[in-house]
Amino acid sequence: MTGNTDFDLFKISEDHEALREAVRAVADDKIAPHAAEVDDKSEFPQAALDALVAADFHAPHIAEQYDGVGADALATCIVIEEVARACASSSLIPAVNKLGSMPVILGASEEVKAKYLPPVARGEAMFSYGLSEREAGSDTASMKTRAKKDGDDFILNGQKSWITNAGVSQFYTVLAVTDPDGERGRNITAFVVEKDDEGFAFGEPERKLGIKGSPTRELHFDNVRIPADRMIGAEGEGLKIALRTLDHTRVTIGAQAVGIAQGALDYALGYVKERKQFGKAIAEFQGLQFMIGDMAMKLEAARQMVYVAAAKSERDDADLGFFGAAAKCFAADVAMEVTTDAVQLLGGAGYVKDHPVERMMRDAKITQIYEGTNQIQRMVMARSLLKK
Repeated sequence: MTGNTDFDLFKISEDHEALREAVRAVADDKIAPHAAEVDDKSEFPQAALDALVAADFHAPHIAEQYDGVGADALATCIVIEEVARACASSSLIPAVNKLGSMPVILGASEEVKAKYLPPVARGEAMFSYGLSEREAGSDTASMKTRAKKDGDDFILNGQKSWITNAGVSQFYTVLAVTDPDGERGRNITAFVVEKDDEGFAFGEPERKLGIKGSPTRELHFDNVRIPADRMIGAEGEGLKIALRTLDHTRVTIGAQAVGIAQGALDYALGYVKERKQFGKAIAEFQGLQFMIGDMAMKLEAARQMVYVAAAKSERDDADLGFFGAAAKCFAADVAMEVTTDAVQLLGGAGYVKDHPVERMMRDAKITQIYEGTNQIQRMVMARSLLKK
């Protein structure tokens, strides 16, 4: 037999729980009050950004040597989860700052890291990620964007689609084919593009089902001159870095999904305890209790999967690919189910904007789609098993 201390393995540390309380306080006080308006007007949540920057929660993953707070992967997930509980659009500030800057962290030279990470860590800039194109979504290697060498520079032409926080972010990790005749997938290079680079422009904001406060736009490149020293990693390594990035950041989408689901469950619980039918609170009806039990059970399973995957991300475990895909896929499916059930628990009230659960249901849907659809996640999981 072993001592009881071994069971701390399955317990969140006091530091992480203290972080959760701090983030929840900021989210409840400064973010949640604006969530409905942000959604209704499709406005970027500036108040949320200001509050997150003031509390150092906007890009917590950046290391202290680059002016960051050096939060580990689990702490970053807790930040995203707690912000998403209040407002999914706002949770994309820390999530996409990690997504956009992770290629730099994983593959860039020290000079590139020192130039681009500190402004993000200080809250002076945000970082977005340009991988998908109109005809290259799940099939990323078929991208058409080109970066042609010209002396010490590269000339970038093409477009990227579905780019989160486009137009607000100052920096963009952009993937482009640098060797059209090279081996597919090994002919792609990553670069940092800056918002004010000549020839770089944005499409109109997409009109979306959910996460309306987070602008989603196309990136357009018309002979954009990129100095070679803005390359992330070596030439031809771009797609490898991009896919490694997704192994780490899919975990954060799982965290976002858990947060959205938790927000919906919390609201529904409050409602069913107050709403009366047939002379008693509807929470007393067994049929609804079964729903609530299932919602909470699945949500807790999703949270545990996300936290395990976050720990594997922090350690960079060899099986992170499987666990990141599994956590994202399961948590996203749970978020869709829990938010839909929350709408059902509120009945007609759940279907109107007077209550936040309809927004949460709309927001949850994207977690099954972006950073690789849940069908792609199932392929990632299966292939990782079949390779053994």
